[in-house]
Amino acid sequence: MSQFTQSPQSPQPQQPYGPAHTPGMRPARNGLGIAALVLGVIGAVSGLIPLLFWLAGILGVIALVLGLAGRGRVKRGEATNKGATTFGAVLGLVSLILAVVGAVITFKAVGDAVDDIDKAISETTASAKPKPGGDSAKGGDAAGKDKKKDTAGALEAGDSAVYDDDLTVTVGEATSYTPDEYAAGHTKGNKAYRVAVVIENAGKEKFDSALVNVTARAGKEGVDAEQIFDDKVGAGFSGTVLPGKKVTVQFAFDTPADAKNLTVEVNPGFTYDASQWDLKL
Repeated sequence: MSQFTQSPQSPQPQQPYGPAHTPGMRPARNGLGIAALVLGVIGAVSGLIPLLFWLAGILGVIALVLGLAGRGRVKRGEATNKGATTFGAVLGLVSLILAVVGAVITFKAVGDAVDDIDKAISETTASAKPKPGGDSAKGGDAAGKDKKKDTAGALEAGDSAVYDDDLTVTVGEATSYTPDEYAAGHTKGNKAYRVAVVIENAGKEKFDSALVNVTARAGKEGVDAEQIFDDKVGAGFSGTVLPGKKVTVQFAFDTPADAKNLTVEVNPGFTYDASQWDLKL
């Protein structure tokens, strides 16, 4: 009887299913450094445009914070992009500096523009004030017509308010007026008075008379005198007055029967000071 012997087989080592993994090692966390670099670049470019100083400032702060946090990760061995993180933080600081410079430039430019506008408005307003003058007649007229007076107070019939742009406004005497039967603005029992308003343009620029506003108040109480409209009066000013030309318009106002005076106010336009005439009735 023969005995068979079988040599033992050595066991085959089991191969792992995945790649070898070193215990204790984690992937690098480079996200903060990359974000700091990207935001720093955008912030620095924005800072080169003064009007975008606000964007450069916001991105600069974020980039600087992320860059410093990223450097902390690099020191702890959690990240490997030290150069990008450092450069991102530096760009964040540069963005902040450019933001401050841009803000200074922008605010200075805005301030200068506001000052220029205020100066232009002041010059326009100053040129729209009546000129103070004496009581001498214009052109040596002994009758005293078209007199230039200081318009700090009310003028009298026939006086002129002369503005710095050589626009002259003259209001004549108030004369009794009889409105027609279809007139608007006249109350039965009241009296009506007609006033001629003359505008002469002695300046160098044409004048838009459509902006002229004429109102009146009557009596000691200064009640509003309603303007009368019919086929002869009430049309008002319209069109343009060329340099060297004048235009005359008739106005009529409704006043209480016992009124002894009529105060007429003429405002040549938005940039002019109004002038007043105290007319005897």
